[in-house]
Amino acid sequence: MTKEFILQEIKRTAAENGGKPLGRLRFFKETGIKDCDWRGKIWARWSEAIREAGCSPNQFQPALEDIYLLDKLATFIGQLGHFPVAMELRLHKRSDATFPNEKGYDRFGTKDQLAARVIEFCRSKPGFDKVIAICEPVSARQRCQSEKAEAVDEEHGFVYLLKSGRFYKIGRSNAAGRRERELAIQLPEKATNVHVIRTDDPPGIEAYWHNRFAGKRIRPDAEWFDLNSADIGAFRRRKFM
Repeated sequence: MTKEFILQEIKRTAAENGGKPLGRLRFFKETGIKDCDWRGKIWARWSEAIREAGCSPNQFQPALEDIYLLDKLATFIGQLGHFPVAMELRLHKRSDATFPNEKGYDRFGTKDQLAARVIEFCRSKPGFDKVIAICEPVSARQRCQSEKAEAVDEEHGFVYLLKSGRFYKIGRSNAAGRRERELAIQLPEKATNVHVIRTDDPPGIEAYWHNRFAGKRIRPDAEWFDLNSADIGAFRRRKFM
């Protein structure tokens, strides 16, 4: 994963988003480029990468609905004395009709990201020092767990199933999403990623699927196959090999 490639992807996704750079989470979903591909290796903060790509980092300007959600949650955390789990949010909704539905908080991302947004909100208002103290370890703990999981992922590669037109390609990559995007640029028809299998043996697992579907190659030496729904279902059932 090179610095030039990441900068190119920042520029591309920003252009497709009306000139506005994507946040870290959406950038990962769009490109498959993880925080551990750049954090501490190329840049310390996402805003630094955005600036180097020639874009202006987005400012934190929550919508009115976000402010309402965060205010309600911060108040509840202060009353509860700890960061709530989903069931506690659900029960509180039953006793307080004005409290938001728990699904409304999905927009903020993972638990650590929600805690970080609550902290940011509380710092702009007086009287929430206790809530900040409760949220800070949640944000830090969850972030560390995520980074450890990403470090484990670095030891694995991926075998993917890609569709273009009526045919399917089975290939491998060390970065989920990157090889498929690079290949898609070369294809005459739009390519879509059907499924990805995480593996610690990309060459071996790729060979397994090539051999399994050998009779369905469109040419003897090709990585492209004419698969049916049962074949695709068999591939999609595998999450890790």
